[in-house]
Amino acid sequence: MTITDTADAEATATQCVELTDAGSELVRVTVNSPAAAAAVPEIRRRMLDRDCQTPLIGDFHYNGHQLLSRYPACAEALAKYRINPGNVGTGSRRDEQFSTICKIARDHGKPVRIGVNGGSLNQDLVMAKMQENTDGQLGRSSEAIVNECMVISAIESAALALEAGLGTDQVVISCKVSSPRDLIAIYRELARQTTQPLHLGLTEAGMGLKGQIWSAASMGILLDEGIGDTIRVSLTPQPGGDRREEVYAACELLQSLGLRSFAPSITACPGCGRTTSTTFQELAERIQHHVRDMMPVWKTRYHGVEEMRVAVMGCVVNGPGESKAANIGISLPGTGEEPTCPVYVDGRHATTLRGASDELADAFRQLVDDYVEQHYQKKSIGAHVT
Repeated sequence: MTITDTADAEATATQCVELTDAGSELVRVTVNSPAAAAAVPEIRRRMLDRDCQTPLIGDFHYNGHQLLSRYPACAEALAKYRINPGNVGTGSRRDEQFSTICKIARDHGKPVRIGVNGGSLNQDLVMAKMQENTDGQLGRSSEAIVNECMVISAIESAALALEAGLGTDQVVISCKVSSPRDLIAIYRELARQTTQPLHLGLTEAGMGLKGQIWSAASMGILLDEGIGDTIRVSLTPQPGGDRREEVYAACELLQSLGLRSFAPSITACPGCGRTTSTTFQELAERIQHHVRDMMPVWKTRYHGVEEMRVAVMGCVVNGPGESKAANIGISLPGTGEEPTCPVYVDGRHATTLRGASDELADAFRQLVDDYVEQHYQKKSIGAHVT
């Protein structure tokens, strides 16, 4: 999801392209104001001008029924609408305004994602279930009740969307909470109760390492059970941070489970007392950045390059073995070892590099580029990856 002001069409289109290049196959923008809704067609146009075909999803809260009604060009430019049932309206207006969005989606041939969120759950439903628990002395925990309400809200909203005229293939469901154990329980129940496509995400996962680990711990279990059709890793960015980090995390999660391949994987030594030099760390980082920078180009030119395995190892213990197991790998010398760096290509010793860290990085990077050029079939000119 973009973090720009959607009303700024240029900044938002630029971020959409950046996220796409990082591996995102869907990009969501918040549509929260008339200015944002008016900018959506221009954002789409600028994306297409840069040959970015990625579907653009509109995220609506509170006033989505009004914006989609008043800005039909926005409704048409978006590939999908995300609706939060807890933020559509209150009382009798809730179903009416929710149905309005669904009917607009129906008329434009667009799917919707019903995105229930633990932070904005329908409080009337929650209070009714809490009262039922008290009156019946059921002894259920508040967490269990909220989880049940999440599922109820999603299933009932999906039924309402179908009543509004959407097809079963046009309704996606998500129920996002910030607790990994609750997320697992909720999605297992959703998978039991519905066959609608499910979007996975741990909401408000947090920053950096914490957000990545909590997201992977919960979504990894569900994905391994076959639950989930699309995912997002929701990371809080540092001020001025790189929004692409959440895309990289999602791609790595899918790749780690063998579900999808997005970019060459980099096997790198974790370091120990044998690797007091930082050369292998610097080289691994440079190769990782190089691969990420090159993938937008490589994926349009070469078939199968995302399956490539690269190894950057730090000493003789596992270095040669891991390097031989990769498509291309380098084994750097550990402390006290001979200052040579054997390079292996498809299990065979290809060359030995020597020199300062910058020279090693340049030489190995060139060998990686040469491997891609020589070992992966070139795509036809004009072919696109969708």
